[in-house]
Amino acid sequence: MPRNPTGDYEIGYGKPPRHTRFKKGVSGNPRGRRKGEKNLRVILNRALTEPLRVAENGRRRTASKLEVILTRLINAAVQADLPAIKVLLGLLDSLEARPEADPAAAGFTEEDEQVIATIRARTAADREPGP
Repeated sequence: MPRNPTGDYEIGYGKPPRHTRFKKGVSGNPRGRRKGEKNLRVILNRALTEPLRVAENGRRRTASKLEVILTRLINAAVQADLPAIKVLLGLLDSLEARPEADPAAAGFTEEDEQVIATIRARTAADREPGP
């Protein structure tokens, strides 16, 4: 292994020269995201889930902003607003293209069923008292 010019420290994988190591108390990523700073997804999700009071059929109710936006988009599409129809159909296409979040809803293949049966047999054998 290469030696440090001072001769007292071996330099190599996982052992950088001392003068290039991070200094104590100094960030390794000074221009990076600060702690506690939210990214766009978190901010957008928080804003869209805020409750909003809306009047519907002469009654007031509370709904999330996202629900209100989608309801208005659907109502505009029903009234033959072409841009609203385009947005709504694009949203539906993207949702249908996304794989199921729940693997149980997608069903199991025959191989999956065999693996599950094997695991069940092993765990049943482990639970049985020995001789």
